[in-house]
Amino acid sequence: MADLHLSRRTVLGHGTAGAAALMLGTGLWSADPAWSTPAAIDDPFTLGVASGDPLPDGVVLWTRLAPDPFAADGLGGMPPTPVRVEYEVAADHRFRKVVRRGSVVATPELGHSVHPEVGGLLPDRVYHYRFRAAGHLSPVGRTRTTPPAHGRPAELRFAFASCQAWQDGHYTAYDHMAEEDLDFVVHLGDYLYESGVRSNRRGVTTDPKFHTETFDLARYRLQYALYKAEEPLRKAHARFPWIVTFDDHEVENNWAGDVSQADTEPDQDPAVFRQRRAAAFQALYEHQPLRRAQMPRGPGMRIHRRLGYGRLADLTMLDTRQYRDDQADGDGESATSTARFDPDRTILGARQRDWVLGNFSRSGAQWQILGNQAPMGRTDKDPGPAELVWLDPWDGYVADRNRLLAEADRRGVRNLVVITGDRHQNYAWDLKRDYQDPESPTVGAEFVGTSITSGGDGVDVGPDGETFLAANPHMKFFNAQRGYARVHVDRRRWTTDFRVVPYVQRPGAPVATRASVVVEDRVPGVQV
Repeated sequence: MADLHLSRRTVLGHGTAGAAALMLGTGLWSADPAWSTPAAIDDPFTLGVASGDPLPDGVVLWTRLAPDPFAADGLGGMPPTPVRVEYEVAADHRFRKVVRRGSVVATPELGHSVHPEVGGLLPDRVYHYRFRAAGHLSPVGRTRTTPPAHGRPAELRFAFASCQAWQDGHYTAYDHMAEEDLDFVVHLGDYLYESGVRSNRRGVTTDPKFHTETFDLARYRLQYALYKAEEPLRKAHARFPWIVTFDDHEVENNWAGDVSQADTEPDQDPAVFRQRRAAAFQALYEHQPLRRAQMPRGPGMRIHRRLGYGRLADLTMLDTRQYRDDQADGDGESATSTARFDPDRTILGARQRDWVLGNFSRSGAQWQILGNQAPMGRTDKDPGPAELVWLDPWDGYVADRNRLLAEADRRGVRNLVVITGDRHQNYAWDLKRDYQDPESPTVGAEFVGTSITSGGDGVDVGPDGETFLAANPHMKFFNAQRGYARVHVDRRRWTTDFRVVPYVQRPGAPVATRASVVVEDRVPGVQV
């Protein structure tokens, strides 16, 4: 980012208010003690604390000051002035061995959120952190750095999750996730849903300000506050560093590039949608532990990035929304679409695809992990000779899928594993170089994780599962309960445990491992 080389005076004097606010909130400069402190406010740490994007020598920390998170104006009950926020990082939970201290400025331009990037830490270590602002002390968070870039860790443990519609149930799965032994959590999108919550499966009455769909910044901020009010979610954030991306519902269902889902309306104005997307991206940044490199620039945001875990694994987070072509033949399903095979259609965009392929060639990691929003493998819904597929995921962009998988094979990727959200169902299946060719080789494995709550109480298999298993011979496992996936990776194998809860429409559900599915080193595909 070129802005990082500018002086404080240059940015404050000539940059936009958003750029200045970002720099003040990331710890690029230390906060001046003269920055104002509110005379008296209630506890500002109602939305919790978080850390993310761990590196061998540091992490990014996050909190947002919001003594009244449900204030109708979306400002969280804060005065419209900058506020100094101090942070501490310690090697112990009692903070007797503080290793880093600093301060940043929470500005009203960014909803009084802060994202200090803390460096100088030791690799592969657990640390504890906390914030102080306006005389209040935050909850304590726990985080962890990754192994050295050229280190050879024996194992990696993480979980991945997606799709947590507040209106569909309770976040009990996060209570269980917080008790796991994990190095980090990957969230694959649909962290929130843009729709109102007047009707909900929780059976509760909601405030009218939450009944409308989200369109502007104030409303997106309120939606994040509603979701982050859930204690299990805050607990899981405080327990592990998170690596996050977005899918569609952080903005609007099934959006594609500059095209809103309302692309069939004759009066749709792309400029109006870009304005909405800018508001959604700013609210997302304000509520997630993201680094300066992920700063939104109007309706654009660089969310695709790569993080390493020594020489054991590389995690590449994809962006399958901003650079894609509009869906072929509508956003639904089709058995007749030929446009989905168009060689010029893309879900990644050429630049991002080249970046991913270049990483394949440059990486020396044993496991190549792609964090992906919507299923990459084929999901045929017709067990007969026809092929009925959804057009929003990679089935609507067949050429891009084939190019990516063929190049992974050609470039000798040792172990390709894709982790995916979106579908509200658990799948384990083989990734084929070309699904139209029955003899096509398997080049990788994909694990699709179910939702935290979206869809309400789930089922084990049901009619949909029976249909999918019959229509897709590459599918080795199906389940449609709620929960998350827990992953253990070592030098010999990858194991995904599908952790499920029997219900979400009331709290207190137990958790169980529904299945464990394995990928062996140098053996493409899954083994149940």
